[in-house]
Amino acid sequence: MVKTSGCAAKLPPGKLHSVIDNLPLMKDDRLLEGFESADDALVYQVSGDIVCVQTVDFFPPMVDDPFIFGQVAAANALSDIYAMGGEPSVAMNLMCFPSCLDLDIMDRILRGGISKVKEAGAVIAGGHTIEDPTPKYGLCVTAFMDRKDVWSNKGAMPGDSVVLTKALGVGIINTAAKGGEASESSIAAAVDSMTRLNRHARDIARKYKVHAATDVTGFSLSGHSQECAAASGVTIEMDTASLPVLEGALELARFGLIPEGRYTNEDWLFGKICFAEGIPLEIKDLVLDPQTSGGLLLFMPPDDAEAYVSEMDMSCCRIVGRVTDKADKDVFFR
Repeated sequence: MVKTSGCAAKLPPGKLHSVIDNLPLMKDDRLLEGFESADDALVYQVSGDIVCVQTVDFFPPMVDDPFIFGQVAAANALSDIYAMGGEPSVAMNLMCFPSCLDLDIMDRILRGGISKVKEAGAVIAGGHTIEDPTPKYGLCVTAFMDRKDVWSNKGAMPGDSVVLTKALGVGIINTAAKGGEASESSIAAAVDSMTRLNRHARDIARKYKVHAATDVTGFSLSGHSQECAAASGVTIEMDTASLPVLEGALELARFGLIPEGRYTNEDWLFGKICFAEGIPLEIKDLVLDPQTSGGLLLFMPPDDAEAYVSEMDMSCCRIVGRVTDKADKDVFFR
């Protein structure tokens, strides 16, 4: 059993930023988006209006089935491209694998990844593998698109509605599953969410006005919405009563089955987010819960948001908040 899994294995954001915030920035007139605003992928001008959008993501397994692990890891990596409004074109495998494990397990992980990359309409063209005591898998993914079609995590405007396209609670359920405390139906719901590509959500959103976008992964709904708020110079008000929740997640949170990443996320966000009086602890756990292959978080004009949610026709896709002028906190949960 691995110590941490999925996006919950991310380095705590406070530790990460203590290093990267002090690194010298490499300047290039063709680098249109780097890591300065914590966007989901880099954007590099290729020629004229054509840009390259590129991302990389990998992590340890959060499920026992190697094929499903490969699917989840691939879906998670592909999601960053969808969060930028792009269409994945080509990918490369990243694999860390213990010498003590049967190579059939590696084969099944890679086949799981292939299945999702194929579903995305992209191709895998090689990669890199090293020996490591803990198995890890993911992808480097590249897309090519018109510069004007790129979404960013900055650009949210006061008056925008906030749309979330997948339910929350993956990290809580995965933690409970490790201890044998999660029901089969809760685990199945989490696996279905983690393996579902954000392609359809992106496809439908392209029909509407999207002012800003990101996806919700290891830094939680709180962390990724805070990054958008800070990058956009606004405050985001979240309606906790509207949040979509995976089956069983709140009950498991009440039993204290919480991933460590929930607490490192809270430490990083101290002073940047706040909660209305009376918000239950399990709701705080939920919005700080590290997600793996989570949904898109879209900032859209209210009419577009209503039409988008209606066209998506999925109970987990909801309007969960609104954008206001900048206040003393980046995100307020009410």
